Amino acid sequence: MPEAPKQATTEYSLEENNKRKMEFIEDVTKNADDVQKRVLSEILSRNAHAEYLSRHGLNGLTDREAFKKIMPVVSYEDVLPDINRIANGDKSPILCSDRISEFLTSSGTSAGERKMMPTIEEELGRRSLLYSLLMPVMSQFVPGLEKGKGMYFLFIKCETKTPSGLLARPVLTSYYKSSHFKDRPYDPYTNYTSPNETILCQDSYQSMYSQMLCGLVQNKEVLRVGAVFASGFIRAIRFLEKHYTLLCNDIRTGTLNSIITDPSVREAVLRTLNPDPKLADFIESECGKESWQGIITKLWPNTKYIDVIVTGTMSQYIPTLDFYSNGLPLVCTMYASSECYFGVNLNPLCKPSDVSYTLIPTMAYFEFLPVHRNNCPANGLTSIAMQKSLDDKEQQELVDLVDVKLGQEYELVVTTYAGLYRYRVGDVLRVAGFKNNAPQFNFICRKNVVLSIDSDKTDEVELHNAVKNATTHLIPFDARLTEYTSYADTTKVPGHYVLYWELSQNGSTPIPPSVFEDCCFTIEESLDSVYRQNRVYEAIGPLEIKVVETGTFDKLMDYAISLGASINQYKTPRCVKFAPILELLNSRVVRCYLSPKCPKFAAQWSCNNKN
Repeated sequence: MPEAPKQATTEYSLEENNKRKMEFIEDVTKNADDVQKRVLSEILSRNAHAEYLSRHGLNGLTDREAFKKIMPVVSYEDVLPDINRIANGDKSPILCSDRISEFLTSSGTSAGERKMMPTIEEELGRRSLLYSLLMPVMSQFVPGLEKGKGMYFLFIKCETKTPSGLLARPVLTSYYKSSHFKDRPYDPYTNYTSPNETILCQDSYQSMYSQMLCGLVQNKEVLRVGAVFASGFIRAIRFLEKHYTLLCNDIRTGTLNSIITDPSVREAVLRTLNPDPKLADFIESECGKESWQGIITKLWPNTKYIDVIVTGTMSQYIPTLDFYSNGLPLVCTMYASSECYFGVNLNPLCKPSDVSYTLIPTMAYFEFLPVHRNNCPANGLTSIAMQKSLDDKEQQELVDLVDVKLGQEYELVVTTYAGLYRYRVGDVLRVAGFKNNAPQFNFICRKNVVLSIDSDKTDEVELHNAVKNATTHLIPFDARLTEYTSYADTTKVPGHYVLYWELSQNGSTPIPPSVFEDCCFTIEESLDSVYRQNRVYEAIGPLEIKVVETGTFDKLMDYAISLGASINQYKTPRCVKFAPILELLNSRVVRCYLSPKCPKFAAQWSCNNKN
């Protein structure tokens, strides 16, 4: 069996630990504003001699009013020259006084390019703190989790080095390779089926195979399963579909397939393996059935919930997860990014649509830029409009953590200990409620993920809702949409939206072309009136659905990983522009369908005067 995390030198009391963590949450949320003032003062006093702060004229001031008046709100492009200086070897205190320990890279799938976020060693402690809050919260809703194990599919990627020798890697790779994870003290909540060696294996196939094998042989001990994103967990289940015969052979014989060549992985996995023909026969029998409905609860019968992110566009995976799990609770525990870890979900068994995150005030200094939607009745525009730079008046609109308004949407802006000041993260949040004096936020979307041909601007949420409406046409054929992305095709005039759909069909009745045409039309009818107006006036051509071969989006993920994306952080891009990705998608198209007619549009003169 895999070794449990090291026993702490002092006697471990689960009850006392949980109590302390919940008291911490209670304290920092009650005193949220005082904590935020202290955090900002600490950041500014520590980094008083940083070149970036001096350049803008802060001159050692640490009060909130001066900070807001003097320091600009910035995006990644604004700080990129300073990041490049550090990456190229400048060791002067450019962004912060502490030494930059490494760069944390974004997944590179939300807005196209990989970004490098500077970090310092002590940030690992803050990330560990946030992780330590998750299970004390969860234990309030699901008791007894300390009596079993978690089966989590966790991965690292190969790290790179900047010219200065600093590592550049995804935040989860940084965490998993740190002593905070590898040498974590005893905690029954971090007792996983996957040995550290399998998680730290750089070969994603060997890592997945070995983690799945360890999870299967310990199936009765598993009380919770998960991955980072819902898509990652579904990828693991699909891996099982393809390889269960090999896995069962290993379980039956108590040996490890020769495809696993990493010595440390082999040694760790063989510690868990004993010949178990009965278990192998059971798994093979269940996996060999025509339907995989409920496969999670069949193979891991004591599972209480699935721990994955299903907010934002990840919500499209909810039907698939429900299918595989027979409706187990889907739990989103935390909210984090490469820039900063933000908060936790204090009501983890809520519906995915109701998930909200309480920002922990000690993690960073938080500000919020109100998001203005243009709701003009004439054009019905509901896209989130956020310009790249802000004028002085707009910069003054930012509000503090305790001053946000219920129901209002904001763009998140952070100031971190590692040297990001008034940095626009790019996430749009909606205030859903409050825990004491700390707000709780729904995650709405990432900004700047849009389709646009003319004056239309379709954001991630609008596209997802339109696709969701359209997929109801597939229900009578026992088919479901498993993955999708989109492309604004302007190679012809007029340009048009193209959606690439990958389907899974359990029914035997073929889906007629008219159904896909109805899907096209439903999507167009679901988009805002600016899009529909442009369609009526032929500024945009008919929307097109291209159905692709099964496995296409796995190929897309493999391609992204080959370019340096992290398997942990990978999210299918909802809009693609990169030529090689388009070539991959188009090479696997099996059928194409166009919207048969224009969507309805009723012009209103009151907000649309023509010159």
